[in-house]
Amino acid sequence: MRLGPIATLTALWELLLLAAHTGFRLHGPYLNWRRETAFGSDASQQPARGERWHALLGYGRWVHRMKRLR
Repeated sequence: MRLGPIATLTALWELLLLAAHTGFRLHGPYLNWRRETAFGSDASQQPARGERWHALLGYGRWVHRMKRLR
């Protein structure tokens, strides 16, 4: 599924907020846990970079939709 420009921007915004909440520690314990939960801990078994990026944007978009439900 391809995201439109507004959906992409909102996804990036939510990911930026997540990074800010973790103090921009992109390899800190919380984001490492999120990454391992989503893609596994074995780097050789992880999807390609483009697929991971697409999944990350999808997660950002999902976070935005969940916040709108409040």
